[in-house]
Amino acid sequence: MTQRVELATVMDRLGIDEMITEYAVAVDDGDWEAYRGLFTADGRADYRSAGGIEGDARQVAAWLAQNMRLFPMRQHLIVNRRVRFGVREQDIGDTAQVQADYVNPMRFAGSEGGPNGGSDSGSGEPDFVCGGRYAFAFARTYDGWRLREVVVQEKWRRMQPAREGNAAP
Repeated sequence: MTQRVELATVMDRLGIDEMITEYAVAVDDGDWEAYRGLFTADGRADYRSAGGIEGDARQVAAWLAQNMRLFPMRQHLIVNRRVRFGVREQDIGDTAQVQADYVNPMRFAGSEGGPNGGSDSGSGEPDFVCGGRYAFAFARTYDGWRLREVVVQEKWRRMQPAREGNAAP
């Protein structure tokens, strides 16, 4: 590989890494406009393995906006990113497939120590933690890398036992 190709590959990896970080931040912050902006026009997401829906980015963003109200505190930790590059049909543009593991601690609304309810004297520990693997499909566009598909493969989940004063549903 030439230095120019190696540099382009590094820049592509950094661009994809930035998109995955933007994805996590958009979901954690509830920025659904930013979430939709991460996808191509035909982009889709599939959260069915985690009890969610599958649909286009707009439909899924609306579903997330409604359901993530249950968890005002959430923090995606996305690690072990495996990136594989490909070329779209007829050399129209580049593609990439990424598998990445995640751990997602969350806190129920109204939980003690949570940001939207209860006493601030609580530990702030999560009530609910899940983990699994993301399968991201990316396409290079005129605006840079965008998501064509996100598939969540939840592998496990754990709820903390209710504590005294915990208002979790």
